[in-house]
Amino acid sequence: MKTIEKALALILVLCLCCGLAAAAFASTFTDAHGNVIELDDTLEAYAENPLFGAENAARRGETNLGDFWADALRWFAVSGRINEYFEEDDVTAGNTQIEADADHIVALWNGGNLRADLEGKFDMEELAQVLPYPNKVAVVYMTGAQLKEALEAASQALPCTEENASACASFMQASGLKYTVDTAQAYDPGEAYGDHWFRANSLSRVTIDEVNGQPFDEEAVYAVITSNANFNGMDSSYIFKEAAEANEKSTITTAVVRDVVWLYIAEALNNVIGEAYAQPQGRINVK
Repeated sequence: MKTIEKALALILVLCLCCGLAAAAFASTFTDAHGNVIELDDTLEAYAENPLFGAENAARRGETNLGDFWADALRWFAVSGRINEYFEEDDVTAGNTQIEADADHIVALWNGGNLRADLEGKFDMEELAQVLPYPNKVAVVYMTGAQLKEALEAASQALPCTEENASACASFMQASGLKYTVDTAQAYDPGEAYGDHWFRANSLSRVTIDEVNGQPFDEEAVYAVITSNANFNGMDSSYIFKEAAEANEKSTITTAVVRDVVWLYIAEALNNVIGEAYAQPQGRINVK
């Protein structure tokens, strides 16, 4: 009996120690929707140069943080890591991977969802401050014509000022494509959409210069890696929602965006965001 009692006591002590150890390596963060999420305090990375997202930087034009963030999403798709995160219903229906080659995969991320800078050593909590939303990775299949309209609508408020910063939240940071916004051309507003935006009556401001080093094709189908919020039509993203509804392969995965960004840091960058992201990479030209 004493032997059993000693064994039970030892098990209790071990469980208590394990619980304390787990607590020592975890903290919580309350996101912008009030969700309390648990963070792994053992994760650390380093940014050799400041990555800019605070003070609406990513709403005005291309930033190095925007390049980095969009690259993480595109890497997630091109590397095949996304295949592990398709919903059970998708898998049952045979939707288990991106139905596009690497030349036709791009990533778009709205600048309004980049809220803080990253600099020097940082952890998961600081990454969560950049994106304080529970976004998941989504795939939307679009024709080139739809992709161009998506960028036209997203850029409608440029140039960005303090007065129209809310409308500029839709501006898209990009990976896998280069585009130009000519703000000398007036946006042609159609039907009102949401609080700050209008559908595009015509396309006159945006030119897509290339896609993954290849000529842009309005008739081609592109896999656009983005967030569930854009998938569902947030901000100016009406064309994302329409394209998703038109192509049953479009889907929201189970992958949390912050976790995907950390995977990119760890697996593709060896925990160091280096000189490649010292400056914006010239993907977006806002005239």
